[in-house]
Amino acid sequence: MIGVPDEKWGERPLALIVPVAGAANCDKRVLDRLAELADAGVLPRYAVPETVKLVDGLARTSVGKLNKKVLRTL
Repeated sequence: MIGVPDEKWGERPLALIVPVAGAANCDKRVLDRLAELADAGVLPRYAVPETVKLVDGLARTSVGKLNKKVLRTL
């Protein structure tokens, strides 16, 4: 998950998922699981993203860290 700008809250989480071959409805399953964790009190409600984006891959920097600047533009 990365933070993306939001008019109301300033910043909201966005889940980026690289699906494996044959995975169906993985975006809905991820959101459902995060909602379950929020209901159980493991995860705060504000940390549950409203949307999920399926991507082909995650951009990385030259040292192997996630390149959040590039990921926010997807």
